[in-house]
Amino acid sequence: MENPKFREKFEAEYKEFMLSEIMLKLMQAEGVSVRKLAQSTGLSASMIQDIRSGARKNITIKSFLKIMRALGGKVAVKIDRQYIPIGA
Repeated sequence: MENPKFREKFEAEYKEFMLSEIMLKLMQAEGVSVRKLAQSTGLSASMIQDIRSGARKNITIKSFLKIMRALGGKVAVKIDRQYIPIGA
């Protein structure tokens, strides 16, 4: 991790991986299929599948919030020691 370019690339890919992992875990916990999630969010099934698999590199906050709400998740921003919910 001493190479700054390698570290930057690793951190970016890790963040993308984490988003898809969070989504996958919530889908499994709730027993929600790709098709059902697509219907409840208004997003296409192919987009949901691409996000879930990590193939989609860019996702808007709006789409992510729709997915999290549909799966019962909550998103917050941490400022100092306080968490502020977004997209409520």
